[in-house]
Amino acid sequence: MDLVFRDAEVVDGSGGDSYRADVGIEGGRIVSIVKEAAAAGCQRPSARRVLDAEGLVLSPGFVDMHAHSDLALLRDPDHSAKAAQGVTLEVLGQDGLSYAPVDDRTLDEVRRAITGWNGDGSDIDVDWRTVGEYLDRLDRGIAVNAAYLIPQGTVRMYAMGWEDRPATAPELDRMRRLVAEGLAQGAVGMSSGLTYTPGMYAPDSELTELCRVVAEYGGYYCPHHRSYGAGALRAYEEMVALTREAGCALHLAHATMNFGVNEGRAPELLALLDEALGAGADISLDTYPYTPGSTTLLALLPSWASEGGPEAALARLRDDATAERIRHHLEELGSDGCHGVPVDWATIEISGVADGALTDRVGRRLDGWPTARRLLLEDRLGTTILQHVGHEENVRTIMRHRVHTGGSDGILQGLKPHPRAYGTFPEYLGRYVRELGVLSLEECVAHLTSRPAARLRLPDRGLVREGYVADLVLFDPTTVASGATYENPRTLPVGIPHVLIDGRFVMEDGRRTDVLAGRSVRRTELR
Repeated sequence: MDLVFRDAEVVDGSGGDSYRADVGIEGGRIVSIVKEAAAAGCQRPSARRVLDAEGLVLSPGFVDMHAHSDLALLRDPDHSAKAAQGVTLEVLGQDGLSYAPVDDRTLDEVRRAITGWNGDGSDIDVDWRTVGEYLDRLDRGIAVNAAYLIPQGTVRMYAMGWEDRPATAPELDRMRRLVAEGLAQGAVGMSSGLTYTPGMYAPDSELTELCRVVAEYGGYYCPHHRSYGAGALRAYEEMVALTREAGCALHLAHATMNFGVNEGRAPELLALLDEALGAGADISLDTYPYTPGSTTLLALLPSWASEGGPEAALARLRDDATAERIRHHLEELGSDGCHGVPVDWATIEISGVADGALTDRVGRRLDGWPTARRLLLEDRLGTTILQHVGHEENVRTIMRHRVHTGGSDGILQGLKPHPRAYGTFPEYLGRYVRELGVLSLEECVAHLTSRPAARLRLPDRGLVREGYVADLVLFDPTTVASGATYENPRTLPVGIPHVLIDGRFVMEDGRRTDVLAGRSVRRTELR
């Protein structure tokens, strides 16, 4: 064999008890698992390389179910932000906005709309237009594997621009075709950002029709739903009902219960999901193990302020009378962009800017609308923020649920990004398993491996099993921890010495190798 891990403590991703074993790898797959080899006195597997794994846990690679590395994987071959965490697969195309399918107009508009998430993309040779071409670009070699969701907001932008109105019949047909083509080319489902323009302009009837297409291909729908604040439970109910009508699997993105109005209300969300699951719904969700959220400053504005695209939004911000209307919605009514909750500027921390001349603003809290307005104009909408509005007990309650998976929602742009981008998976293992005991180690690993693999319908990933792809992590359960903090968010974790993708070391002895073993992971055909 190519490699044997000797005397590893195997946590196989199933949720079952761990066991000690020698695990052999050949040709990028797990080919031998010999349990208690030393104690049994049996012939131990041999290989060209034998690595002593005593004291280390061997688990499947972690799946980041909500990542914003769409351009980062192309920009930064190292990508230690995720590789060092033990992530071997990221799901891209989130929140309804990404870079395929596009035409030239749509590409220019989407690049500007999500500069805060991914940079403006001017450093990337965007040589694709379709989903399949984007996945082909990833197949040239990336740090970790990647799956892709068709972004519904981008599809709507492509088909009908930034108008806040129902689609015409021909426009809806065009959107259906774009979604079907993307799924046929390998996308695993469709995402929406229903507090982001222009995707949020879609009525439920339009979303239902697109979800019917997703269901035909065996994909899943992943909505950032219409409210995480004042209307959160209604928004969850809306997504459950919509996907039940469409016959489509549902995966709830970063399913938190934020803002003061939702403190202590996580059990209500889980009761809603349990009722739907009991009635036969196919539902899963992801969360990150932190309380604050992160998005763009532009996203807080009422949706009407962005109708027509980025240039129209800037024009409204320049006009004093319109800017006052925006302030009224933000501070007094509670805009749809801020989840129906009047904004508390003291909770808004600037995490990144697009204009390097504005870097002195990073780390500051906003002191009111005049400052926010000025920053949006000076930074041409490229500002990212942390929003400190979460509740720890809600975080713990939701992560215990049987359909929970892990997702970082990691934005890698900005001088001071959310630490979840660099720390989500070791934070689960170190803080919530070892320190707090919220989950057992076996439960937690299942949440991060086999459950997401099942949602993605991957037949040979997510478990330590003979015949499975050797996407593996070795970590020290006594020391694994996130190094990332709010003050130093780009610090790498500790206690994760080895990460393999396709049987090749992408992290070895705690250091990033030069291996680019990642490829696109495409939708599995229905059987």
